[in-house]
Amino acid sequence: MHPYRTHTCAQLSSEHVGETVRLSGWIHRKRDHGGVLFIDLRDHYGITQIVADTDSPALPVLEGLRVESVVTIEGTVKARVAETVNANLATGSIEVFARGVTVQSAAEELPMPVADEQPYPEDIRLKYRFLDLRRETLHKNIMTRVAVIADMRARMNAAGFNEFSTPILTASSPEGARDFLVPSRIHAGKFYALPQAPQQYKQLLMVAGFDRYFQIAPCFRDEDPRADRLPGEFYQLDLEMSFVTQEEVWETMEPVIQGTFAAFAGDKAVTPAGQFPRIPYDEAMLKYGSDKPDLRNPLIISDVSSHFTSSGFGLFEKIVGGGGVVRVIPAPATHEKSRKFFDDMNDWARKEGFAGLGYVTRKGGEFGGPIAKNHGPERMAELYAELGLGENDGLFFAAGKEADAAKLAGAARIRVGEELGLIDESRFELCWIVDFPFYEWNEDEKKVDFSHNPFSMPQGGIEALEGQDPLTIKAFQYDLVCNGYEIASGSIRNHKPETMVKAFEIVGLSKADVEERFGGMYRAFQYGAPPHGGMAAGVDRIIMLLCGAKNLREISLFPMNQRAEDLLMGAPSPAEPRSLRELHLRVVEPQAKPAG
Repeated sequence: MHPYRTHTCAQLSSEHVGETVRLSGWIHRKRDHGGVLFIDLRDHYGITQIVADTDSPALPVLEGLRVESVVTIEGTVKARVAETVNANLATGSIEVFARGVTVQSAAEELPMPVADEQPYPEDIRLKYRFLDLRRETLHKNIMTRVAVIADMRARMNAAGFNEFSTPILTASSPEGARDFLVPSRIHAGKFYALPQAPQQYKQLLMVAGFDRYFQIAPCFRDEDPRADRLPGEFYQLDLEMSFVTQEEVWETMEPVIQGTFAAFAGDKAVTPAGQFPRIPYDEAMLKYGSDKPDLRNPLIISDVSSHFTSSGFGLFEKIVGGGGVVRVIPAPATHEKSRKFFDDMNDWARKEGFAGLGYVTRKGGEFGGPIAKNHGPERMAELYAELGLGENDGLFFAAGKEADAAKLAGAARIRVGEELGLIDESRFELCWIVDFPFYEWNEDEKKVDFSHNPFSMPQGGIEALEGQDPLTIKAFQYDLVCNGYEIASGSIRNHKPETMVKAFEIVGLSKADVEERFGGMYRAFQYGAPPHGGMAAGVDRIIMLLCGAKNLREISLFPMNQRAEDLLMGAPSPAEPRSLRELHLRVVEPQAKPAG
């Protein structure tokens, strides 16, 4: 007999009754019924109930052990009586009568519970992550992660992609976030960077003639953490293709992403491959107030500025006259809502940092609220008719500069949808956001800057760069969005050196700057680069959606906390003086802020 186990804790059933077996695992729960001890024994695969009574030599040993101790049980499989069968367990029809026990490792008193998954302080969960990972939900999420990544790999291989591993120690790249720098011991005063993404390397692979590349790539960005972004590192399904249009990238990747979602969505519906809506960026910002819209929410934002060019409501007339806009968010069937519902929305907007959220109420065709009173019932009726709203529908107003109004309207659309229960939780709705602006105005530096990936091909090529207002140029860039989350981003790349130089000149970088910063790729483009494009899908974010988790730490093995600290390993930590000397580094402490 095997020294530790003949079966796992999920394998035994009624067909094993009468057999002598050996199981190993953790003591999950203990229930003492006065001379009869019941133990739930847990391993990676499941749980088996163990029974010991006064006839068992294992009883005194098991009684003296704490939960989470590791034991090996040898015993006899017995059928449970009908009233004690547990249909929720794979092994619920049997139990094992313990005839012997070996203590492999006794547990100390636990700093946090494992069997009961009640909320617990995050700092304790992360410090004792090895215990946290024993909890059923987190353990299951991690195994879902393993399965999702395996599924992605299989689908990419089936689609003709080859997996390549790109370097981890590399040069700094302008991906829009801070790099993690690694000092060189050999080259004093110089630094490697951990890759924010394998962007340049995957393009170089296309130049090298490999045609279809992918990898589950670790990426490193020194960004502030948030719920849908882990501090420090994350993983993406990174891919690149040669001789493709953006349409072909979409057609290739929709079956992959949709297939993975469908495989793990359970009873949730998933947008069919080939039917992902393609929404231009400008349209998304107008209709949804966001470039990552949640299409499960049926509410559509509209621009009604033209109704307020001359209006009895002077505030909106002044905003529109000054170049601003008025956007509206419908609130259907709110006639039974009290005034407090609308006032609470206005208070919420103010807490979010906006000036406020105007509103109109309507009940049985009668308008209410200051906007309706000043704008007039006839004009309000015209506006409602244009929007297709009914006699019992309310309306919220976001007014101001276009960017501010779009942001407020987008947030209000989400809030109203949630408050009114309009969001269909039974679906994964996927769509492409396309035609992103190539450039944007950097208000802080008072200059034109890249709005997205600087290596993208501008629509119209070098002719657009030379003859068009930079802020009107669109790029062959696209994002894949699911339920309000950006889950992938990509583009057709700029593979022509003269176009690349011109694109960077517009943001203030010279040809010499391009050669210095992106020398490897710039040189490669001199020797025959194929048209190519690709994307990167956020593995962590996709798994978070599929697991129904609200935080990426619930689907990651050993994440950092919100302060980018690894409480388990104690990172970051001070370096030894000897190490600093070898790296030619000196620590400069931050200056204390002056008092007052």
